[in-house]
Amino acid sequence: MRLEGKAVVVTGASSGMGKAIVELFVNEGANVVAVARRAERLEELKESLSGAPGKVEIYPGDISSKEVNEGMIDKCREVFGKVDVLINNAGIMDDMGPVGDLTDEKFDQIIQVNLYGPMCAMRKAVNVFKEQGGGAIVNVASLGAIRTAAGAAYCASKAAIVSMTKNTAFMYQPDGIRCNAIAPGGIATEIGNSMGQPNMSGYGRVQKVLATAPEPGQAADIAKAALFLASDESSYISGDVLVVDGGWNAG
Repeated sequence: MRLEGKAVVVTGASSGMGKAIVELFVNEGANVVAVARRAERLEELKESLSGAPGKVEIYPGDISSKEVNEGMIDKCREVFGKVDVLINNAGIMDDMGPVGDLTDEKFDQIIQVNLYGPMCAMRKAVNVFKEQGGGAIVNVASLGAIRTAAGAAYCASKAAIVSMTKNTAFMYQPDGIRCNAIAPGGIATEIGNSMGQPNMSGYGRVQKVLATAPEPGQAADIAKAALFLASDESSYISGDVLVVDGGWNAG
């Protein structure tokens, strides 16, 4: 088992990529604190993995809150005695709007969830990792940080995650802390449900990019990438962005 005995925190764990990450990690021997807003789904996930090699503890909460991000790290230390890996997966989509249509409310909402929350978790985690002598962070960014296949707020939030990933990898390399990101392309998940009514001007422009996309990937494709970056198999990889998009960005 590739993560035997590892203590891991995974956000956005109730569905999609986060759920797939929890399932794969627990079956690879990890003990996971699964974080999401929907407590009932977390309970179902925990029950479904009751016979797996690793254990699941749930932590319901909204990752736009500093208290939730700090509390989930504390929960992992409390129940598993340490934190080895942080997976910042939770995120929401904007309405595809261009900057000229972007409201303060929409910008604040996207940045709070997609950037502020992960920053709070990373800030807490790196200080724990320093005490322990090392650790690993995997941030889920987006191909939208590279190709503008979404709105201004979403792309900006994910580009900032990429920049923070690289900065963290550089700053904490002497402390044995690795930090990498995954940039998914089109993946079949529920994130589109967070979009609401699309901005038709921006949506029309984005369709020109989406028209070149391959068939959507699966949540399991992202989980496998996260497993590699969380495991000792990637021990000499830090500050990198692993694009998982079926070759979309290659064209």
